[in-house]
Amino acid sequence: MIRLYMSLKTIPLLCMCLYFTATFAQQPIYVDKAGVMRWSDSKKEASFYGVNYTLPFAHAYRSVHDHKTAIDKDIYHFSRLGFNAYRIHIWDVEITDSIGRLQQNEHLDLLDYLVSKVQQRGIRVLITCMTNFGNGYPERNEPTGGFSYLYDKCDVHKNPKAIAAQETYVRQLLNHVNPYTGKAYKNDPAIVGFEINNEPCHVESPTLTKKYIATMVAAIKSTGNKKPIFYNVSHNRDHVPAYYASDIQGTTYQWYPIGLVAGHTRKGNFLPYVDQYNIPFSSEKGFASKAKAIYEFDPADITYSYMYPAMTRTFRSQGFQWITQFAYDPIDIAAYNTEYQTHFLNLAYTPRKALSMKIAAAVATSIKRGEQFPAYPADTAFGDFLVSYRQDLSLLNTPQQYFYTNNTSTPPVAPDQLTAIAGYGNSPIVSYEGIGAYFLDKLENGVWRLELMPDAIQVADPFAKPSPGKEVVSIAWNQWPMQLQVPDLGNHFIIRSLNSDKRDSIATKGVFNISPGVYLLMKEDTRRWSASSEWGHIKLGEFVAPPAHLKQFTVIHTPLTAADSGQNITIQADIAGPAFPDSVILQTDHVSFWSDHNPSVRLKRIHGYTWEGTIPAGLIKGSTLKYTITVYNNGKTYTFPGNQEGAPLDWDFTAAHYWETSIAAPKEPVILGGELESYSMSESAFVQADIHRDQPYNAPVQRYTMHVKADSARFFWRKNISRERSFQNKNYLCVYIPTSTLTELNLGFITTDGYTYSQRISIYKNQQVYKVPIGTLQQDSTALLPRPYPVFLNQYFVPKTNIDFDINQIETLNISTSDKVPDKASIDIGAIWLE
Repeated sequence: MIRLYMSLKTIPLLCMCLYFTATFAQQPIYVDKAGVMRWSDSKKEASFYGVNYTLPFAHAYRSVHDHKTAIDKDIYHFSRLGFNAYRIHIWDVEITDSIGRLQQNEHLDLLDYLVSKVQQRGIRVLITCMTNFGNGYPERNEPTGGFSYLYDKCDVHKNPKAIAAQETYVRQLLNHVNPYTGKAYKNDPAIVGFEINNEPCHVESPTLTKKYIATMVAAIKSTGNKKPIFYNVSHNRDHVPAYYASDIQGTTYQWYPIGLVAGHTRKGNFLPYVDQYNIPFSSEKGFASKAKAIYEFDPADITYSYMYPAMTRTFRSQGFQWITQFAYDPIDIAAYNTEYQTHFLNLAYTPRKALSMKIAAAVATSIKRGEQFPAYPADTAFGDFLVSYRQDLSLLNTPQQYFYTNNTSTPPVAPDQLTAIAGYGNSPIVSYEGIGAYFLDKLENGVWRLELMPDAIQVADPFAKPSPGKEVVSIAWNQWPMQLQVPDLGNHFIIRSLNSDKRDSIATKGVFNISPGVYLLMKEDTRRWSASSEWGHIKLGEFVAPPAHLKQFTVIHTPLTAADSGQNITIQADIAGPAFPDSVILQTDHVSFWSDHNPSVRLKRIHGYTWEGTIPAGLIKGSTLKYTITVYNNGKTYTFPGNQEGAPLDWDFTAAHYWETSIAAPKEPVILGGELESYSMSESAFVQADIHRDQPYNAPVQRYTMHVKADSARFFWRKNISRERSFQNKNYLCVYIPTSTLTELNLGFITTDGYTYSQRISIYKNQQVYKVPIGTLQQDSTALLPRPYPVFLNQYFVPKTNIDFDINQIETLNISTSDKVPDKASIDIGAIWLE
C-alpha cells in the first residue's frame, strides 16, 4: 500500500491508478456502425498494442517447469513495455475431448491464471478460441484426445461432426468461470472479444463458409455473449464476400513483411517493405462496418530494432485498433529461442527489440486511426517518432518521454520536463557501457526509479536451427559506470537499492557504478517510497531478470571476407565470460616456436565487451590473413576460434582453427558472387539450383532451372555484399554467365536506402562475361523478397523520391528476369565482380 504521508505531488498519480482500478470493470468494448472499437462508457476510440504469448500450451508449457512463476515474470515485463493487449490462440486439442467438451486441466487453469494476471496489469485480452492443429511444434504432436486431432484442418469447417464439436466447445469456453476472477469469459470485461478460429482453411464453397460462420456465431451468442466476434479475412481470398456478409463485428489480419523461417539472420533495410499495408478488398460491401485487428505480426528473422514503430504507424494509417506481435518468448526458455525459431522477442534477451516494442506501443496510442503519411523515406520521421536503418534506431522524443533503442546523439526536446526515460546504450542524458535495457521513471520532483537489466550477449545466430542445448543469447551480470544528466536530479543524488540490502551510494557529477536491479535515485533523502509502494501497475521493488549464464569465455567475432593489401586491418571482437580477461592477444599464423618475435597484436577493451586492435600492414603476408584470438585470465589461456585451452606459442598447442580474410591488391576485382539466394515472385513457381563447375575466380557456377506455371512468374537472385574492400575506381559490374536459355536479364544492386538500381542486358549464345557500366544503373522498383504475407500485399516498393546511385552504399546484389519466363528455362551464374 502507498504510504498515507505521501506528498501532494504524488496524489494525482495515485488518483490515476485508483481511477483505473475502479473503472476497469465498467468499460467493455463495443463496435459501432462505422467499424470502430469504442469504450462503452466514454464512447471514445480504443487502441490496443501488445503480444501473443503461449506459455499455457504446447512447446512453452512442456519446456517450462514452474508455470505460474514464469507467467508472473513475463507479465511484469509486459507492463514495463507499456503493453495493453494480449492475444492467444488456444490449443483446443489440449483442453477438449473428442466431442468438444471442455476439460478442466492444467492448461485451462494456466490460461485462467494468465487472463487474471494480465488484467491486474491493465492489459486486455483477445481470445482466438481454436487453432485446429496439433500441439507438437517444433516437436512431434502429442496425443491428447482433443477433437481437432480427428479432422484435417481443412475439414473442420465442413464436417458435421467437427462443427458440432466446435459448437459444444465454444459454448462451454465462453460459459467457463475463471476461478481467479470469478467471472465467466463471456462476462469478463478484460476480454475484449473472441476470434472464432486461427487462420481457417476454407476449401469448400463460399456459401458453406458463410453457413459455418453463422453456425459458430449462433453458438457464441447462445451463451449470452455481448462481446465482439472476430473472423480472419486475410486467408482464402475467394471467400472474402462470405466473410463480410456474415454476422461478425471484427476482422483479423496478419503481417510478416519479410517472410518466415529463413534459417539465419536477415540483413538489410526493410523499411520499404513496411511503407504500405494495402487491402485490395477494402471496397467490399460490409468492409467499413467491421473493426480491424492485427492478430499476429512480426518482421521475422532479424535482430534490428527499427521496424516495430514503422509497422505500427502503417497499421494505424489503415485503421487497425488491435495490434499484437507474434510471439513473445517466455523468459525461462528465451536463451535458446526454441519456441518459434523465426521469432525472437524478450526484454531480457532482446533488449533493443523490446524497447522498440515499447516505442511502438506509444505509436499505437498517439497516431490517429487513419492518419496518412508521405511515402518512404519521408515517413522515417513521423509525429514524435524516428526510425533509422543506418543507426538501427527507434526513437520517441516528447517533452515527457524519451525512449531509444540504440546509441543516439539526438537530445531530448525538453529535458526539464521529462518523466520517463527508457533506453539502451548512450544518449545525451544517459551514458552506460552495459548492454541491457534501462528504465528511468519520475515518481515526484527529485525522485526517480531506475530499473536496470543485465547484459544480453548474442553468442549464436538466434534464427538458425534451435536446440534446448544451444544458447543463442547469454546473460551476464556486471557492474558498470553510469552517468545521468537529468536536470531534475542534478549532479549529486542518492542511489538506494530497492531489491537488495546494498548500502546507499552517492553520485558525483552524475556518475555512479551500478549493477542490475531497481533503485531509487533521490536528490534529497526521502522515506516516502519503498519497495512495496505501488506505482501504476507495478510495485517499485519488483524486478525480473535471468541469472548469469556464462560459465566459460566466448569470443564473438566475424572476420572480414576480404581486404585491400597494403592497408592496416582493424579487428573488433566481443569477449565475455565469468570475469573480464586479464589480456587479449591476436596471433597471426606465422608462428615459430620459442621465438619472442612472433607477430601479435594486443587488443584493448574500448567499451563494454568490445575489444579492438589493429594489425599493421607489415604483418599481413600473402593472399590470406589467418589469425587467432587468445584470452588470458587468472593464469589460464583460451584460444579462439575453437575455444581450445592454451596459446599458439605453447609447444604442445595443436589448434587447426583460424579466422581468415582474403587479401587482394586494390586494383584487383572485388568479388561479389557465390551463395546466391533465389526467389520466385509467383507462388506456383520455383527455382532448382545445381552447382556444376568452377570458373573464373574459383567461383562455383550454379545452374538455375525455373519451373513455371503462371505467365506472371518472375525470378530473382540476391546476395548481401560486405563493403570491406574499397569500391573506388570500380566502374563495371561483371557477371559470368556461360550458358542460358534466357535472352534478357536485369543486373544491379540494392542500396542501404532500400532502393534498387538496375540495367537490362541481352544474353547471347557466344558471350560468357557481361559487363554493366556502373554509370548506367537506373533507379528501379524494389521487389519485396521474401514475398510478404498475407499474399495480397504489394509485391514491389515503387519509390516516389529520386536518390542518386552511390556505389559506396550498395548492400545487396540484385539479379532478376525481365520478361515472361518459359517453363524449364535455365541459366548458369558464376563469378560476379566489380572491376
